[in-house]
Amino acid sequence: MAYAFSDVAAIYPITPSSPMAEVADDWAANGRLNLFGQKVRIAEMQSEGGASGAVHGSLKGGALTTTFTASQGLLLMIPNMYKISGELLPGVFHVSARALATHALSIFGDQSDVMACRQTGFAMIASASVQEVMDLALVTHLSAIKASVPFVHFFDGFRTSHEVQKIEAIDYEDMGKLLDYDAVKKFRERALNPEHPHLGGTAQNPDIYFQNREAANKYYEAVPAIVEDYMAKVSALTGRTYHLFDYVGAPDADRVVVIMGSGADVTEETINYLNAKGEKLGLIKVRLYRPFAADKFLAAIPATCKKLAVMDRTKEPGSLGEPLYTDICTALREAGRDDLVVVGGRYGLGSKEFNPTMVKAIYDNLKAAEPKNHFTVGITDDVTNLSLPLGPTVNAAPEGTISCKFYGLGSDGTVGANKNSIKIIGDHTDMYAQGYFAYDSKKSGGLTVSHLRFGKTPIQSPYLIDSADFVACHNPSYVTKYNVASGIKEGGTFLLNSPWTLKEMEEELPASLKNAIAKNPTPSSWPSRWAWAVVSTPSCRPPSSSWPT
Repeated sequence: MAYAFSDVAAIYPITPSSPMAEVADDWAANGRLNLFGQKVRIAEMQSEGGASGAVHGSLKGGALTTTFTASQGLLLMIPNMYKISGELLPGVFHVSARALATHALSIFGDQSDVMACRQTGFAMIASASVQEVMDLALVTHLSAIKASVPFVHFFDGFRTSHEVQKIEAIDYEDMGKLLDYDAVKKFRERALNPEHPHLGGTAQNPDIYFQNREAANKYYEAVPAIVEDYMAKVSALTGRTYHLFDYVGAPDADRVVVIMGSGADVTEETINYLNAKGEKLGLIKVRLYRPFAADKFLAAIPATCKKLAVMDRTKEPGSLGEPLYTDICTALREAGRDDLVVVGGRYGLGSKEFNPTMVKAIYDNLKAAEPKNHFTVGITDDVTNLSLPLGPTVNAAPEGTISCKFYGLGSDGTVGANKNSIKIIGDHTDMYAQGYFAYDSKKSGGLTVSHLRFGKTPIQSPYLIDSADFVACHNPSYVTKYNVASGIKEGGTFLLNSPWTLKEMEEELPASLKNAIAKNPTPSSWPSRWAWAVVSTPSCRPPSSSWPT
């Protein structure tokens, strides 16, 4: 989408946004054309500040311009973001939202970086899945051009940006039908040009600065309606429904969670599972975060709702509450909705896991007469005691979804092989497919765990597999370092790739792994409990002729 709608992309690499710029650079080098029949001009700068300065200058020159960034890189762009928004230039920043370096650096995902930019004057749209990244990126570019307001389009770093997912692509021909070419023409006409000069970028004194700052109000007031209109058009085009705030769940829900990003898909999958068991739970997905359309949010709350939990994937030390929570409280207070109990929580910082078990803990907290406020979920906080207790593991995945985990050593080829496998399933079957590859910041030489899912129903599971049909361990030393057999479903399969004979396995495998194998039922057609731990010997033959081939 960024390539289609841009004349220029000013780029600088930073994890995990770099692949977006790399793909755009590759397309330009190979002659791919954008929606206007031109190659995109790719300019790699020497810093993120330089990239945002180039975006600003390019937009002033009448070229539709984009960039891709995250974390500290986005923060270095803030001064130019104020200028771009103040001058009503329709640039688009695509951000794979990532944690900020505070007490430590983290390359992993949360929404701390984009929340630090909410005051710049950029409109902000959040995507929750790989498919939504395509659909809402289209909405973002169309809206920026129409509204003459710059946008940040963000999605969770790694959890969404690096997930392999089967999607439906949108063609240039369909995109072009939605573009307001008159708005493009007007933007180009107000470019800096010596043939028809105009004054801009001045210094202003107290007599007029305030007035001009307020003069932009009408542009921001128009943004929600413009975005809503384009969401309706993209929904009509794709069959996938989008609104500024999307409500899903029971029509008569009494407890509702408000969230944005990949956590919305986790929550939706969980409430589908729990509502089928008799609960009355709801979810509001935040799409347009800035400008915040309070009237549309209020309209999304079911009349039966009594309690709201607002989840933020960021932390603002010293504040009365995190950004989304304070926005929701303000919207409800101004509307006189004092009947609702509202609590706020934090989750998923630095790509900390957020799964259905944690979602259930949030709804269980809302059941209490006085729900805990300003809580955390997904960690055990034994310092300030803010964390919610977790119950038994909730397996909310739709029936028929196959889940597989592969333990490997960084750079041993396991991740590459699994990427190929899941792409083959996605490309050559009618099944839905998802791949996610977890590794630490050491990457090469560190632990890698590949998480693959596939099945006949859409996959809304942006979290690590904790209930697997199949687990493979490709490094035998891991059996004493990690609990590689954890989370296997009853009757599931564990594959150990090792050079050990059956006798050696009796000595090498730790007692905990043997215990797990003994407790997990082995199919009756197999001769022994060891059949559950299939050994791949150097000769690649079964260790015993009595074993199934």
